[in-house]
Amino acid sequence: MRPLFHPSLVNGRYGDPAVYVDTLFEKRSLMFDLGDIAALSPRKAHRIDQIFVSHTHIDHFVGFDQLLRLLVGREKMVQLHGPAGLAERVYHKLQGYCWDLVETYACDLVFIVNEFNPPRAATRTQFRLKTGFAPEPAPANMARDGALHSEPTFRVSAAMLEHHTSCLGFALQEAAHVNIWKNRLLERGLPVGAWLKSLKSAVAEGRSDDHPIHVAGPAGASPRVEPLGSLRDVLTVTPGQKIGYVTDVADTPANRAAIIALVAHADILFIEAAFVQGDAALARERAHLTTTAAGEIARAAGVRRIEPFHFSPRYVGEEERLLREMMAAFEELHG
Repeated sequence: MRPLFHPSLVNGRYGDPAVYVDTLFEKRSLMFDLGDIAALSPRKAHRIDQIFVSHTHIDHFVGFDQLLRLLVGREKMVQLHGPAGLAERVYHKLQGYCWDLVETYACDLVFIVNEFNPPRAATRTQFRLKTGFAPEPAPANMARDGALHSEPTFRVSAAMLEHHTSCLGFALQEAAHVNIWKNRLLERGLPVGAWLKSLKSAVAEGRSDDHPIHVAGPAGASPRVEPLGSLRDVLTVTPGQKIGYVTDVADTPANRAAIIALVAHADILFIEAAFVQGDAALARERAHLTTTAAGEIARAAGVRRIEPFHFSPRYVGEEERLLREMMAAFEELHG
């Protein structure tokens, strides 16, 4: 089964943090952090509708202005998710410009900012172009089961981590892939039809075996009801892809434990590796990870593939060295 999500670093391993996550079969994309996005084509930028912001240091959020410029004049809603204080910073960015005649625009641009601030309830603020981006409180929309954001095809969870400020790590979990075996349908005398979509949805949502499934037959025939449990033999379920994103965190036991729990068994982990191990003292001072720490965390979390980034510019031209150090820690623990 092909994965739904296809992530990539916008600015390579040394540039501003920004991971663009394209989606298969859908004209939309997600972003983890919003550093400089000049390298993104306007076509790709126009697809962005969910942005997960770790924190608002300039190299993680300067791209908001670039995105704003590309979206004004388009009918669009973009949701941003981040730590407490994100809405205020979005407000000040938006109010840094003079919005003239916006009430006459044919299209409206809406930003919805969701702040993750456990253990208190999340807050939600809306900003609309046609009102000059005046802040409007909106009902909180926390997803179920502790997820920061949830849709039928995926969910994003977050963990509060410590930098020199609050910083979020993220995990994107794709829903399970449900595959229907047509030969098994035929063997059971079950029709192919739109009812299979309901069957797939019920399985992906984790419904119980007694959940009723309406099996629609030929046109004009009355549908019959079957319990979900009796239909499980006509399908197979494979786990969806999991993508982790962690950057700008101090190497502390608490941070390590939270990161490992968040990204456990991820297929891909984007994780900062700002400093070489020989500069561990500098990494501690600046609350960043070393190459060795990144490799150790990835292995302890049982991830399949590690994608390090946010390399310090002091190591320009030494990318292979940083990669070797990280992989040495990752593979040494493998043994």
